[in-house]
Amino acid sequence: MDDLSEERLALVNPILADKVRVLYNMLEPEGIIIRVTEGLRSWNEQQRLYEQGRTTPGKIVTNCPGGHSWHNLGLAVDVAPNDPSKPIRIPDWNEDHPDWKRIEAVAASIGFVCGCNFRTRKDSPHLQLTGRFPANPDKEAQGLFRDGGMTAVWQEAQLV
Repeated sequence: MDDLSEERLALVNPILADKVRVLYNMLEPEGIIIRVTEGLRSWNEQQRLYEQGRTTPGKIVTNCPGGHSWHNLGLAVDVAPNDPSKPIRIPDWNEDHPDWKRIEAVAASIGFVCGCNFRTRKDSPHLQLTGRFPANPDKEAQGLFRDGGMTAVWQEAQLV
């Protein structure tokens, strides 16, 4: 796994990070090299992304306002395969490429919830581990974060 991916994994739940490394190691022998393109995201960063295409220029990239994404609580990452036709570490954002389907299948086989299965907006790069929590952070998870930080959320999700 490249250094930038490791920097991003250092900021998320350790069990999530280890599973991403397992995913990488399962895909690499098939010639699929993944990169972590997003990890932990602040609530403000999330809100800016949510406003994109709504109140600020750009295309809509998320349906989750600040505090409503598992990225905000260190329980989600986005990954993408390298584009072998470009210089190293350039993601291939063509989600119709067969590598994407393989990443999704392998990720699901090791317990990830994949954004490719989201009902309202497909998000193929998104992988999350949320334990007993629902698809999006609920009031309980948000309250745990407010009162005890990410560690409290991770403990309640049983991901510590």
